[in-house]
Amino acid sequence: MSATAAATGVVALLGLAAGVAVDRAAASFPWPAAGRRTRSRNTRVPAGAPAIPSRDRHVEERPAARPALVLLTAALCALTAWRFGVSAELPAYLLLAIVGVLLAAIDRRHSLLPNRVVLPTLVAGGVLLAGAAAVAGEWPALLRAVLAAAAVFGVLLAMALVSPRGMGMGDVKLGAVLGLYLGWLGWPHVVLGLFTGFAVQAVLALVLMAVRRVGLRTELPFGPALLLGTGLVVLAPLVP
Repeated sequence: MSATAAATGVVALLGLAAGVAVDRAAASFPWPAAGRRTRSRNTRVPAGAPAIPSRDRHVEERPAARPALVLLTAALCALTAWRFGVSAELPAYLLLAIVGVLLAAIDRRHSLLPNRVVLPTLVAGGVLLAGAAAVAGEWPALLRAVLAAAAVFGVLLAMALVSPRGMGMGDVKLGAVLGLYLGWLGWPHVVLGLFTGFAVQAVLALVLMAVRRVGLRTELPFGPALLLGTGLVVLAPLVP
């Protein structure tokens, strides 16, 4: 058995565990604000006050688990391991695969890309790719990745300012993350990744209008299309 095949199997199993975490995080969104505390069960209640149910309200309202989300995360992790093999950049792209599923699920349901996920992913991705550059001596790739992140951020920011209804700031920040990962692979990947994301969004909008699920003025979340476009370009060796 080759090292890549062995790594793919191990990563697939780890991807199942990550998928369970992703499913729980997506199902419990929106999350409580940082620092927010809930009353302990041992807290004394004044006499005459109405009884408070002991069970956690968030637990009761949590949607049922979605096996498809768990399996999708595991499959993407396995494909990522197969694509990059045992390499220095593999951890960075595994992070993108896992977080990408979480962001797509949240954006699809809530039309929101939370800063609490996007911004730490940008920082963590930069740190992991910097480590990969140090191990493999790929400093030009790291510089290109940083420049691509800034370039994609700038392009999407300009589009958001021109057409706020078509793109939000969450999409702009996500563009910086995706530009970072695409830029590590090369400038053609950056261009093709963005083009594929816009193409996916256009096709999806046409299909939904054809089946009368949306209208011309309906605002569709853009994050899932950007993530899918990036995933296709990263995982499929379409660009040399």
